[in-house]
Amino acid sequence: METAIALQPGAANSLQAWHRMVAERDLSRLPELLHPQAVFRSPMAHTPYEGAATVNLILNTVLQVFEDFRYHRELASAQGADVVLEFSARVGDRELKGIDMIRFDDEGKIVEFEVMIRPMSGLQALGDEMKRRLAAYRGK
Repeated sequence: METAIALQPGAANSLQAWHRMVAERDLSRLPELLHPQAVFRSPMAHTPYEGAATVNLILNTVLQVFEDFRYHRELASAQGADVVLEFSARVGDRELKGIDMIRFDDEGKIVEFEVMIRPMSGLQALGDEMKRRLAAYRGK
């Protein structure tokens, strides 16, 4: 995927690694890309999830839940530290579209990962499946 605006070198390298991991459906190297204080902003929760271990768990679970996941477009900020990735996927019989908004630090570590999803029926299907799969981790 090409970007219209060049990303900072660290961000570009991390984004390439992210795309490779998603394409292979293997996020085992994701912790290398996450800043220790990384934040995940969920479309289902008001309060952000904090810390690299938590962000890693959420993104690994989401990748398992999504079927037919594909990125379509990529937009970068003028300063080259932020990217927006448009995607489509399916959860069960619900199709959805969304965006991943990723912010990188100067070294290319992911410091913030925010997701927005539509339509509501797709978001609800995702939320229900994530809740089911992450029930064992609640309260930890």
